[in-house]
Amino acid sequence: MTNNIEYPLMQVLEIKKRRVEDAEKVVKQKKEELEEEKRKLKEAEAARDKVLQHKQEKLDQLRDELDHGTTSDKIEQMKNYLEVVEDRVKTEEKKVANQKEQVKVAEDNLEAARQELFRKRQEVEKLETHRKDWEKEMRLELALIEQRELDEIGNITYVTRKRMYQ
Repeated sequence: MTNNIEYPLMQVLEIKKRRVEDAEKVVKQKKEELEEEKRKLKEAEAARDKVLQHKQEKLDQLRDELDHGTTSDKIEQMKNYLEVVEDRVKTEEKKVANQKEQVKVAEDNLEAARQELFRKRQEVEKLETHRKDWEKEMRLELALIEQRELDEIGNITYVTRKRMYQ
C-alpha cells in the first residue's frame, strides 16, 4: 500500500534534473573553450617569442657590424629593418594581450557556468530533501489510516462476536 505513493512534484524534479544535466554540458563546453583559448595564447606567445628572438639576433648582428666597421648605408639599412622588426614585435605583443583578454573572458564564462550548475544542483537537492520528507510524512499518514482501519475491523469483529454469543 505504501508503494503507491506518487510525489506530486515529480515532474518538476525531473525537469530540474534535466537542467542540471544541461548545465553540466555547458560547464564542459566552457572548459573546452577555455582550453582552446589557452592553446591560442601559447601559440601567440610562441610567435611573439620568435619575433623577439629575431629582433635580438638582428641587434647582435648590428652590433657586430658596428664593431667591425662597415658602411653607413648598410648600418642605416639594418636600423630601418630593426624598426620593421620592432613594429612586428608590437603587433605580436598586441596579439598576446588580446588573447590574454580572451582567456580571461573564457575563465569568467566558465566560472559563471559553474555557479549556475551549483545553483541548479542546490535546487535539485532541496527538492530531493522535500520529497524524502514528504514521503516519510505520507508513510506515517498511511500507517495511521491503516491502523485506524485495522482498529475499526477489530471493533466490528468484536461487536459481531459479542452479538453472536449473547
